Amino acid sequence: MTYLQYCVATFLLLPAAVVLVHILVYLVDPYGLRQHPGPFWAKFSSAWLGWVAKQGHRSEVIHELHRIYGPIVRISPAEVSIADADAFAVVYGHGNGALKSSLYDEFVSIDCSMFNTRDRAQHARKRKIVSHAFSHKSVLELETHIRRHIALLLVQWDRLYDGAVKGMSGSEGEGGWSGHNGRLWLNCFPWMNYLAFDTIGDLALGTSFGMITSAHDAAPIPAKSTSFTDLEFANPEVTHIPAIAVLNGRGEYAAAMGVLPAWLRPFAAQLPWYRARAQSTPELTGMAIVAVSKRLAVPVDRVDLLSQLQLGSDDRGELLDRKELTVEAQSFILAGSDTTANSITAIIHHIAANPSVQSRLQQELDEYVCTVDEPTATYEQIKHLPYLEACINEGMRVHSTVGLGLPRIVPEGGLTICGHFFPARSVVGVPAYTVHRDPEIWGHDADVFRPERWLDANDKLPAMLKAFNPFSTGSRGCVGRNLASLELTLFAATLFRRYRFVLAEPEKSIETCEGFIRKPVRCDVGIKRRDS
Repeated sequence: MTYLQYCVATFLLLPAAVVLVHILVYLVDPYGLRQHPGPFWAKFSSAWLGWVAKQGHRSEVIHELHRIYGPIVRISPAEVSIADADAFAVVYGHGNGALKSSLYDEFVSIDCSMFNTRDRAQHARKRKIVSHAFSHKSVLELETHIRRHIALLLVQWDRLYDGAVKGMSGSEGEGGWSGHNGRLWLNCFPWMNYLAFDTIGDLALGTSFGMITSAHDAAPIPAKSTSFTDLEFANPEVTHIPAIAVLNGRGEYAAAMGVLPAWLRPFAAQLPWYRARAQSTPELTGMAIVAVSKRLAVPVDRVDLLSQLQLGSDDRGELLDRKELTVEAQSFILAGSDTTANSITAIIHHIAANPSVQSRLQQELDEYVCTVDEPTATYEQIKHLPYLEACINEGMRVHSTVGLGLPRIVPEGGLTICGHFFPARSVVGVPAYTVHRDPEIWGHDADVFRPERWLDANDKLPAMLKAFNPFSTGSRGCVGRNLASLELTLFAATLFRRYRFVLAEPEKSIETCEGFIRKPVRCDVGIKRRDS
């Protein structure tokens, strides 16, 4: 056989071999999932799930599949989605032995963080050190710093509002805004990102990124790519990245690449869509390296999350080293900015879309939040406001920032979940997006934003609380939930106490795009200062 003939034969036989392998996997059914219904192509290859994830609407697609097939849907040869609130405790509970799937490997940069490590012992060590920094007591000590950044946002919005009522308009450098009908009109989503990024930068590293003041998405990274592996960056040469946009790219890349078959990932990485987003990982790593290096070179005179990490130790008395500090700081910045910005934007949209909800919320805030001396709400003023809490819970339920079924590998011995046995090595996940819309729990209007359901729940409340899972649960649940809850409460209380919001297009639903998390694409609103 000539070389040319060999190449032709290989070209023809390789696709046939790939198809044959997938057919054999289906026939052999090594994961014992054949009895569960699902899309035709998902029975043969996880490439189907990778394609769905790449489109940016995985949670919605899986939700529709549950409508068709029921509570258990096979979404790859090895993975099922289980849309049942009772499954949360089994899949994500303490001590069940289930491990995170290979999806999380795509989030690793420099080294594993507490979020993406798949090793139970490593996670337990990291969580012991990190968790004390996010206790309720520790988080409340950060309130003053959170409120300072909210106040900076109010200064910016008030300035733009004063210009808007005079009929002025702004450039894209200020996020793009205009004034008409006595309101300031803008896309509030970038501003919520600025607020969240600046806040977590300050809380984690003692200094903000300055995005609110500059009204610009920019964060420094080393100017030379060789510096991405230098954990002790001291070179003054930096360039700036659009951190929010880069973070979006990283989530999209990891969510789509992480579900592909291992053999397919190297080939997918060469495709334009993946290559365009692959650079986001070293760029975000560079951002963390610069930020941590700056913080350690010039220590701040107050407690922040990094300083608490430096003081924490594991069971053997060992401290986090420089690499671990950088990795965990990067996780704080990314997780603490992205999810919070998405959630508060969705909350603003839904409250603005429901004038009666907004009026009732503002009536409650007017009674308890005093703005004579301080423009921002305080925790003491708002910690027991039932309608404010209901609005925030309902926003997180309907939007479901982390809506996909976080995948877990079934341990040796298997798991019985909701009456069904799943063998070892199969992958299971519980999609919060779908459980948050279960009509048996939330009623016939489960798709509707209605905060009153939380106040009128009565005997339904225990079932609602079991099904409500915005921060995941168990030992791998969000360690920063106390901080996120405090931020969302302070953000919402202050903004709705000061402004009245309307949607630019009231008839439109909020548009989203999903990588690992579901993000609003934009949120165009008109705001009017309530004291004007």
